[in-house]
Amino acid sequence: MPIKIRGRLARGIAAACLVAAGLTGFSGAAAAQTTVRLMHVEANPNYVAVWRKLADDYQTQHPGVTIDLQFLENEAFKAKLPTLLQSNDAPDLFYSWSGGVLKAQAEAGAVQDLTERMQADDGAWAKSFSPAALAGSTINDKTLCVPLKMSMTGFFYNKALFEKAGVDGTEIRTWDDLMAAVEKLKAAGIVPIAGGGGDKWPLHFYWSYLALRLGGEPAFTAAKAGEDGGFTAPPFVEAFAKLKELGEAEPFQPGYLGTRWQDTLALFGDGRAAMLLTFDDSANRQAAAAADGKGIPREGLGTFPFPAVSGGASQGSETFGGVNCWAVSRNASDEAIAFVRWFSGPEAQRVMAENGMLIPAAAGADAGIKDPIVKGFAEELGRSSYHQIFLDQDLGPSVGRVVNDMTMEVVSGQLEPDEAAQEIQDAFELE
Repeated sequence: MPIKIRGRLARGIAAACLVAAGLTGFSGAAAAQTTVRLMHVEANPNYVAVWRKLADDYQTQHPGVTIDLQFLENEAFKAKLPTLLQSNDAPDLFYSWSGGVLKAQAEAGAVQDLTERMQADDGAWAKSFSPAALAGSTINDKTLCVPLKMSMTGFFYNKALFEKAGVDGTEIRTWDDLMAAVEKLKAAGIVPIAGGGGDKWPLHFYWSYLALRLGGEPAFTAAKAGEDGGFTAPPFVEAFAKLKELGEAEPFQPGYLGTRWQDTLALFGDGRAAMLLTFDDSANRQAAAAADGKGIPREGLGTFPFPAVSGGASQGSETFGGVNCWAVSRNASDEAIAFVRWFSGPEAQRVMAENGMLIPAAAGADAGIKDPIVKGFAEELGRSSYHQIFLDQDLGPSVGRVVNDMTMEVVSGQLEPDEAAQEIQDAFELE
């Protein structure tokens, strides 16, 4: 579901999230050792270390609980999780993308409805999150997961490579500006954009953001309501036309159709491509993926929002990204819920924010953001008039796969824009 964000993200809601035994039904007398299993897609070893330290602190405070953190590569996680959720070996807590995927998991009975717990004690738990984050974790009036972070995508660029090509990143405001930068970078012998076609979803960012810039909130609202031609409406077809234009300009590295996401981050971090359309926390991610483990230094990185498109209906303040959360599997214990309440609370999320890991969902925890790059994204997200969740998640797994496939088909010149839009609409109608 899309999220409305009016004004800045809510701040300053004081909510104690260190969970006392009486709030969860878990007491110190629950003498038997309990293991809480958490599964995530995190690949950055620096972030993993922060998470492990937080989990160790919790274990120290709760001697009867062991926190088992499991990390899988993104695609391996997505492949393994459905099987686990159908078995008795499901993790207690797992990283989730809000939207259609979470809705499908709930309909299959794989996750707990947390609404009653969130609203207990006059909504104390619910009020500990920013309203936008909680809205993104709520589907059909049911809170189906515990908010972890807000995220959005934008362009990162290598200042040194831009300077070599005579490109000013601060002046890229329109799609035409971006295309002109691509040509200048190519003329200077520089790969303009690191492309991650091997996992498909990284390239759907382009079509989705183009559609958002062309059609604004009304186009997405109408399409998801089955109105005005749905995803065959002009903004979506025109977005594919712009994507085809980008593909024909050959902005990506050779072999980009097979390049996996971690390799895409490494390509950018190693200075082998000038730009990357990526997540708000990618300053750290590119450094971790780079061959030297350092990547592009902070002072060498620039960012700019996805550019405007001439003639588009966008207000210019719409954003595209996600609301990520912790889903609680159907057999998770009270101890697991106690842990996730603490782990998603302002104390723990402030630590994550201080380490540049995320734009926190816990109200007030964004005060911990020190990284100026992440802070810039957080401020832009705070000004957003409409936040559209990643379409390959928002539209559900079946339609999402078609979105990713069609993006790849069009950018590589294998399918025409109107045909791709019709394929998505056909899949949406069958969902």
